Amino acid sequence: MSRAGRALRALASLELALASLSALMLLVVLCTLAQAKLGLWGAVDAYIRSILVWADIPGTRVSLPVFPGGGLVGLVLLVNLTAAQFLRLEWSRRKAGLWFVHLGLVLLFVGEFATGFLQQDMNMVLQEGASSNFLESSREVELAVIDAGDPGFDEIYSMPERAAAREGRLEHERWPFSLVVKRYFPNAALESRQPGESGPASIATVGVGPQVVVIERPRARGDERDQPAVFVEALSGDRSYGTWLLSTQLGAEQGITLAGREWRLALRHKRRYLPFSVTLKKFRRELHPGTEIPRHFSSLVRLQDPERKEDREVLISMNQPLRYGGQAFYQAGFDQNDTVSILQVVRNPSWLLPYLSCLLVGLGLLVHFLQRFAPKRGAA
Repeated sequence: MSRAGRALRALASLELALASLSALMLLVVLCTLAQAKLGLWGAVDAYIRSILVWADIPGTRVSLPVFPGGGLVGLVLLVNLTAAQFLRLEWSRRKAGLWFVHLGLVLLFVGEFATGFLQQDMNMVLQEGASSNFLESSREVELAVIDAGDPGFDEIYSMPERAAAREGRLEHERWPFSLVVKRYFPNAALESRQPGESGPASIATVGVGPQVVVIERPRARGDERDQPAVFVEALSGDRSYGTWLLSTQLGAEQGITLAGREWRLALRHKRRYLPFSVTLKKFRRELHPGTEIPRHFSSLVRLQDPERKEDREVLISMNQPLRYGGQAFYQAGFDQNDTVSILQVVRNPSWLLPYLSCLLVGLGLLVHFLQRFAPKRGAA
């Protein structure tokens, strides 16, 4: 047998499949234990949706790969299932059920890879009586420069957080100024500066920054989130228009007027704008009798989409999401004495693949057992 043939046999071997399944089970255990330190999403990213699992060397900033991650193990198992299907299963009607089962398992792994790369989870926060046409990420942050000179709409230029973390000059051909990052804090706490309080002066010279003390904090662990902050200076030619403090903890955007045109700056949770709007008409919460534990909560919303001529009311509850525009709106939480509803919005183009996988596996098992127990031809 040639080397290529031996390699294909090894890829299709039962031993490789068992080793991959064992590695996946170990990764699930490690991921579960790591949630106490990294949080749910941090542990999933580190162990399940990664190519390699990395470990820090104590006392240094060096990390080394110590184990294959879920992405690599899943890829190996996918190759193993595909190779086994074509090398070990015979092309016959008698094996049709097993072919369906293998195809279903292959589709299941393809679906997980597609979900890991394509799925987006964001939130929509709605005040009762108010409308919104954008979603916010709870994990990603962006630096936004907003051209507010047109009263009809805002033109938004956004950059990922890592652009601010580089502490350099940020420019765009449509900006009449450039932004120079003076200092970046991956995680910080903001405190109001008291009148007459001693201490170093703030880097900020305009906006709310001079009245705020920025305290650097260690990176968040578990399910907590970092609250980054950054000082940026606006320059136009050789002229400085001041230095602003931007942070996800500031409720308001910082404004700058240049050549009679208004601009706003913000460091905020990453947004994605929608071609339609959602208005919260009424939020309702029901409690278990004699407790403060929610039994049921729901949001009555109005969906308006001028392009599709859609204008209707929809009730979104715990077990009844709204599916629209390739996205699913789930009732996730509430705030401010039941006047704010929090919707989790999931966009997953591959959401049908797990269902098709289960259908193929179920069909394959049914066909296999029916053929197994069917009476053979010629039997008395």
